Amino acid sequence: MTAAGATFSTTRAAHYHRGMNDSRWKPSVTVAAIVESDGRYLLVEERTPEGLKLNNPAGHLDRGESPLQAVVRECLEETARSFTPQALLGVYLARFERPARGGRPADDITYLRFAYCGSVGEADPTRALDAPIVRTLWLTPDEIRAAGDRLRSPLVLRCIEDHRSGLRHPLGTVWADGSLQQPWRLG
Repeated sequence: MTAAGATFSTTRAAHYHRGMNDSRWKPSVTVAAIVESDGRYLLVEERTPEGLKLNNPAGHLDRGESPLQAVVRECLEETARSFTPQALLGVYLARFERPARGGRPADDITYLRFAYCGSVGEADPTRALDAPIVRTLWLTPDEIRAAGDRLRSPLVLRCIEDHRSGLRHPLGTVWADGSLQQPWRLG
């Protein structure tokens, strides 16, 4: 190992062991439910800073949640339907930038998405949809492709295309340790 290599290793180790640091890049971890029935896919139409967009039922993990728990919760909140996951579809990375506008700061966000496919029950008519959700829709793949700029991100169509191709992974592929609810105590 060269002196430069030793310096790099020491510097890199110091960076990774300094604890929580705001300068460290942190992706936004999300989940999505990919649901198909009779050749149509369940989507939500939601209000965003860019206007009404179409998305898979999706959202962020809450503290202490596994991705599997989060996708069940998010699908219920956004569609008023109980989601039964059957497989992990895939894990996806995407990045988007939003310029500063109207006093809102610019955003540069990388999403790490865990997409699960499964089935849903009937909508609960007594349950309100999350505030940004306008409605749910069942669309064909062709209708989704034709939506183009109305899609919230490229991952909406990518997940549907992966589902159509038969891509599936066992639910146990993503394992959630019990430390999510009871963190390890160090020191």
